[in-house]
Amino acid sequence: MTPHTHASTDAPKATALAAAGKSDPAIVTCDACPVLCRIRLGQTGACDRYGNVAGRLARLDPLTVLARNPERVRFLGADASDGPLAAREVFVTAIGAGTTYPDYKPAPFIVGAEIDGVDTVTVVSEGIFSYCGLKVKIDTDRHLGTECAPVRAEGEVIGHVTTAEYGSQMLSLGGVRHLTGGSKREGVVTCETVLALANGEARDLTIDGGAALTVKAGQAPIIDGVREQRMRVGCGSATIGIFAQQWQGLADEVIVVDDHITGVLTEHQAGRFLGMRPAGIRVRGRRSTPGRYFQVASPGLAWGGTDIVDPLAIIERIDPRLAWPGLRLLMVSTTGEHAAWFVLSEALVPESAPMPEAVAKIVARIGENCEPALCSVLFMAGAGGSLRAGATENPVRLTESIHRGETRVTAGGAPVMLWPGGGITYMVDVTRLPAGAFGAVPTPALVAPIEFTLPRALYAAIGGHMGRIRPLADILETARPRLIAPPAGVGWPWP
Repeated sequence: MTPHTHASTDAPKATALAAAGKSDPAIVTCDACPVLCRIRLGQTGACDRYGNVAGRLARLDPLTVLARNPERVRFLGADASDGPLAAREVFVTAIGAGTTYPDYKPAPFIVGAEIDGVDTVTVVSEGIFSYCGLKVKIDTDRHLGTECAPVRAEGEVIGHVTTAEYGSQMLSLGGVRHLTGGSKREGVVTCETVLALANGEARDLTIDGGAALTVKAGQAPIIDGVREQRMRVGCGSATIGIFAQQWQGLADEVIVVDDHITGVLTEHQAGRFLGMRPAGIRVRGRRSTPGRYFQVASPGLAWGGTDIVDPLAIIERIDPRLAWPGLRLLMVSTTGEHAAWFVLSEALVPESAPMPEAVAKIVARIGENCEPALCSVLFMAGAGGSLRAGATENPVRLTESIHRGETRVTAGGAPVMLWPGGGITYMVDVTRLPAGAFGAVPTPALVAPIEFTLPRALYAAIGGHMGRIRPLADILETARPRLIAPPAGVGWPWP
């Protein structure tokens, strides 16, 4: 079993233990969640986060403290030649802090420190979230599945496809209805999958009627066994606008194939602005504005996120009054991965021809302007209910201070995006948290770190647990925390 690091909960009251059926003195009852595991000496509970160490309930993972320079942090009583420890050089996260759910007692750590002359308080707790899930952004033009299509892991539905964004397909995974509203197996698989993805692990998913994919935060997606390389430079119309001037004089017509908006250069406003001669090549689909076409093909994994393998298949007709023999036609996708060069014959039939080097360079430039494909995973949760009671006796005051911008919310020291409206609904990029920041309990629910930082005077005004504030130095000395630097590219928690 992992060595004992610190106890992070108060000892349960004797009446509570009696009610839980504890009679063996070698067994401790964990009250960190409603499961109330009875843990024998030297064993852990169902979540593997708490254990029985020498007859005492203990949080087994170490409290994690961020430090600008972990090697230089000095504890009380250590060599103080560099002067006293500056409080803004460290930040106590909730990772490894433990929980007091359902928060009928104060948060595990309420840290007092002076930051730039201001007395501050940081309330630190690992929240247990049933109302939580992931928003997964997958940079690809390829069709993964129709909107609202179920997303599965190990055969269980754990989410759905949601509205696509510019150059990205979006998934919504988890949520209370999958965690608790379905079968027991659905809840377990949902919890395990969301936890793994939140902790930066790869997971295989399938979409009903769509693709099979492998997702890992910060890595390119693997779609039907092929690792994606690029995010599109733009839709077909945008690609026309970006490269129109570069194509002028080298091609007589350019058609950029795209599942959403296919662009036709000489009809497009960009081509008209450049004075290009109309080519008379009409593509299939619904014409929106000049040179912009919707629904030229069905969604798919081929050209421009369509099911088109032969690009000529989207040409509806060629107007002999406008087209001419020798007309040079470039057909290209929004990533430049697909491209073909044609020249019209005497019969105005597009015939494949070698692509001129100057045109090929522009096609390559489309690829250069595409950003690398990436999976982005955002954890989203509603931090309401009793979680706030661990911070204050008057929970609504905490919520109000957050929405007024007076109390700052972080997750493992990482900045969060707060949704407007009621409650404390937040999102955080999982790659901005230290490794292994998330956990789970078998209810099932996810465990995530959350910290509330505010001035000490405000904490008193909203009914905070003032008697439970501990000096930063005391926590660093007694909790024996794990000291780490923030993940690369993540700003320092203190403003």
